[in-house]
Amino acid sequence: MKKNLFFTVLLLPVLMVQTYAQSGKADKALLAKADATLQFAARQYKLMMTHVPDGVLPRTTDTKDGSLMTSNSGWWTSGFYPGTTWYLYEYTKDPAFKAEALKRMELVKKEQFNTHTHDLGFMMYCPFGNALRITKDTAYKSILLTSARSLSSRFNPTVGCIKSWDHGTWKFPVIIDNMMNLELLNWATRESGDPQFAKIARTHANTTIKNHFRPDYSSYHVVDYDPATGAVHERKTHQGAADSSAWSRGQAWGLYGYTMMYRDTKDKTYLEQARHIANYILNNPEMPADGVPYWDYDAPGIPNAPRDVSAAAVAASALLELSGYTNKADGKRYWNAAEKMLNSLCSPAYLAKEGENNDFILMHSVGSLPHKSEVDVPLTYADYYFVEALLRYKQWAK
Repeated sequence: MKKNLFFTVLLLPVLMVQTYAQSGKADKALLAKADATLQFAARQYKLMMTHVPDGVLPRTTDTKDGSLMTSNSGWWTSGFYPGTTWYLYEYTKDPAFKAEALKRMELVKKEQFNTHTHDLGFMMYCPFGNALRITKDTAYKSILLTSARSLSSRFNPTVGCIKSWDHGTWKFPVIIDNMMNLELLNWATRESGDPQFAKIARTHANTTIKNHFRPDYSSYHVVDYDPATGAVHERKTHQGAADSSAWSRGQAWGLYGYTMMYRDTKDKTYLEQARHIANYILNNPEMPADGVPYWDYDAPGIPNAPRDVSAAAVAASALLELSGYTNKADGKRYWNAAEKMLNSLCSPAYLAKEGENNDFILMHSVGSLPHKSEVDVPLTYADYYFVEALLRYKQWAK
């Protein structure tokens, strides 16, 4: 029964989005462009497979000398490269991608026991969740369940959230990014039957609605809590332009996270939150005409501020899914907005040339501009969510 429920939940957004797309609104030119871009992505990652040293994961480009920057398995982005190779294996059926995914997953596997990070959803669910979904190999279940237990250990019931960071002078920091890691917990409840995982996810999501969002549904990046009382200590930014600004990737994380929470729970509170965040993004007067946002919606220097392609990739993937959960008018708006973003990302303005860009697919992302880190470079997670969005578009637009 649990297995049937798992696959029902997994397939539901596909069926709903297809219902909308099959009404004849899919862009045939974009479908062709998506195929061409996925084929390019496969060729590009074939090159990357030969260039990334053994024992590490690709991360970005070094802004000092243009060389490939890699990470160890403990870095928060370690799961995206094997996750992307699983997506490319799913698309191409080329066993080289499966072999590469398995090879790099061996590096990441030990992170299932890591209780010092909130990023286990990114690190473990992106590669191992996709591996389970695509291969149906049940050996991945125990790894994911251990990962969910490790993530759950960071939950404080007084605060009602999972702690994000152990560094800095924060008391109990929670970042909007953490919404993305709740998918692992929802999966763990479906698989194990233990309701505690999903209860933690819902409590975290509810607390985040209460404390992370402003009246216009823009999000603070960091909310620091008093771990003894659960009271909000302060609301700050770490990667945004200012404490009061709307960091664009943070808005995308929230959009994706609450869309996912609605998919997994059918609680309309999460659907409404996702819709509000989507409307904030799409109605923002500082959203560029091509749908690829500046690194912060309140960034100084607009219109000459750097764009963040990763924010567009995450948002496009989320908007495609959200379009299937809403009324026809909103569904059309979200779908069309995702199409605009994907058309832009598939263009020469953002898509790398073959053999360049350290073999990453997309250019012009921003990691943390305030820290002068990863500014106007490719990022492994931008590629992951871009490939995911292209695959979703192809699947749901048929």
